[in-house]
Amino acid sequence: MTVRTTEGIWVVPTQRAVWIPAKIPHGIKMSGAVSMRTLYLKPRLARRLPRTCCVVNVSPFLRELILHLCTFQALSRKVIIHAHLIDILIDQLETIQSIPLQVPNPRDPRAIRVARVLLSHPSDQRPLEEICKTAGASKRTVERLFQLETQMTFGKWRQHLRLMEAMRLLAEGEKITHAALEAGYSTPSAFISMFKRILGTTPGRYFENPGEG
Repeated sequence: MTVRTTEGIWVVPTQRAVWIPAKIPHGIKMSGAVSMRTLYLKPRLARRLPRTCCVVNVSPFLRELILHLCTFQALSRKVIIHAHLIDILIDQLETIQSIPLQVPNPRDPRAIRVARVLLSHPSDQRPLEEICKTAGASKRTVERLFQLETQMTFGKWRQHLRLMEAMRLLAEGEKITHAALEAGYSTPSAFISMFKRILGTTPGRYFENPGEG
């Protein structure tokens, strides 16, 4: 799944989950065949959970817990077994591992114009200086804006965008070579190297082992 908010974009690979705090407007786009489960928490249960969206690993235990919880229409702390299940879920969510699969949105109109060009075509190979000509800003200004507003260098932001595009293609069943080249990597090995640097494992192992990364 690809989740979009005004703050950025998150890619949610197979056997992972996305945490979305309350009152955040968002859109979800599916890539390939997707079976999704959704849990809704009352605000008082989420006080110690993240205040922003994030993608998280789902352990085999948490996966089975979520599937079990979805068999209930609703849970109430007045029911003892329900209270135990709620406590277990919150314990799991509070210790869950987040993974860096986000592309934050800049806010300045000049940086937004650059971001939109690349969001429409992640494989665009043009240097930043050339893209900036259509954005009405200098290369130095755009680099400063990306660092300030996304907490990433422009180069890192572009790397994450390409990584997420490649992951989306892999989720649709594309081979690693095709996904890497379509996302703008010069070679499949360059994509694998970057994937491993960010997520700690190879694409093949990552999609085979849900808890790894």
